[in-house]
Amino acid sequence: MNNQKEIIEANMKGAVTKATLPLGRMIVLGIMAGMFIALGGAISNTAVHDIANVGLARTLAGVIFPVGLLMIILVGGELFTGNCLMIMATMNKQIKVSALLRNLVVVYFSNLLGSLIIDVLIFYSGNLDYTGGALGAYTIKVALGKVNIALGKAIVSGILCNFLVCMAILMATSAKDVIGKIFATWFPIFAFVIGGFEHIVANMFYIPTGILAASNPDYVAKAQELYGITSEQLSALDLSGLIHNFIPVTIGNILGGMVFIGCTLYFIHYGSEKKERK
Repeated sequence: MNNQKEIIEANMKGAVTKATLPLGRMIVLGIMAGMFIALGGAISNTAVHDIANVGLARTLAGVIFPVGLLMIILVGGELFTGNCLMIMATMNKQIKVSALLRNLVVVYFSNLLGSLIIDVLIFYSGNLDYTGGALGAYTIKVALGKVNIALGKAIVSGILCNFLVCMAILMATSAKDVIGKIFATWFPIFAFVIGGFEHIVANMFYIPTGILAASNPDYVAKAQELYGITSEQLSALDLSGLIHNFIPVTIGNILGGMVFIGCTLYFIHYGSEKKERK
């Protein structure tokens, strides 16, 4: 197991590699990561859609959802939220700010593309037909909850989410075998799902899939039957509703990953050293 400073150093070394990836490879890795996270969301939704107890449903979702990040860590992928940790290498002058921004922008939209691919595949696979269309109705309900979240809550929830996601990534770096990486990754992601915090890449699955589900009259009828969702409420499931969620959640995720984790850990392990050198 690596010590704390070795974990930070390993992450910064990895950030240099990320910053210098050829554009095509960066895009493909970003698409793969978006697909992995979307699959985690799809599978966890399928498992919990018919569970009335919120605590139990979130606990089960928390058990299942981490499979998405585990696939990224074990197989490979570029994930926007995790790449916010590249701020440490930037502060250490190992990569330029322009390289950081290039990676984050390219990976963000690549994650979105990967998620949208899974969104469409899930919609046309018949997966949402589970339990007489109840999964489709649940998907609509989840999406509505996200597009109607208040601005401040979305930012704070995003901070808390990426605090835990970045901790999962750093903890996985501390492990030297597959089992260790699985356990290190699983617990923080389990915690963020139970907390119901907002993850922008996960929302790239939840909201677009909810918009697609709302185009199916059977799912809409089931959503009205099970949750009392009205036509007026459904009107929020559009591009403006998506943007209403994406912008504050993205800001929150950046703050959680860069400021609360990246900058703080860099200061702890390198700030005092730089003062001593002066």
